[in-house]
Amino acid sequence: MKVLMINGSPHLKGNTSIALHEMEEVFEKEGIETEIIQVGNKDIRGCIACYSCKEKGKCVFDDIVNETAPKFGECDGLVIASPVYYASANATLIALLDRLFYSTGFDKTMKVGASVVAARRGGLSATFDELNKYFTIAGMPVASSQYWNSIHGREPGEAEHDEEGLQIMRTLARNMAFLMKSIELGKKTYGLPEKETFRQTNFIR
Repeated sequence: MKVLMINGSPHLKGNTSIALHEMEEVFEKEGIETEIIQVGNKDIRGCIACYSCKEKGKCVFDDIVNETAPKFGECDGLVIASPVYYASANATLIALLDRLFYSTGFDKTMKVGASVVAARRGGLSATFDELNKYFTIAGMPVASSQYWNSIHGREPGEAEHDEEGLQIMRTLARNMAFLMKSIELGKKTYGLPEKETFRQTNFIR
């Protein structure tokens, strides 16, 4: 099994990275492969709603989004992590996620998702909610921990002193591993849930 971890921080060794590595150690013990992709320091433009991806099967902008797409398709779980900027996620990360989720046509049903947020003090729960919406629109079960998936720290390395935050990350990783393994067993026994033909309605008069 494999978990893809996307780090939305521009800092390679910042507090968001500390949270992800805490999870990574647990995944390793659970026999789950991990890969961390750093995107917060990349030049990623936003979606322009050109809909070319519906014809080409990939985003018209051939950058890290298209590089990440096959890894997303192959993974069993996805962790999205971001620092908090004005009670929101890093804009670079959001640009990647908008394009990644929209341009990929593969079935994301029952891939397990988890969001992780890091901040000095506030805005964590708003950012946590923002990131979880990518999972719930794609039919992905959301992994939870013993508290909201957040860790505190401003200067690089300060998160190492947030004992509760680190424990939240370890618990999240264990819960996520259990959920992924349970879903894999369920798919072998029962298959995936039945899907209806998608019906789209527009609220206009």
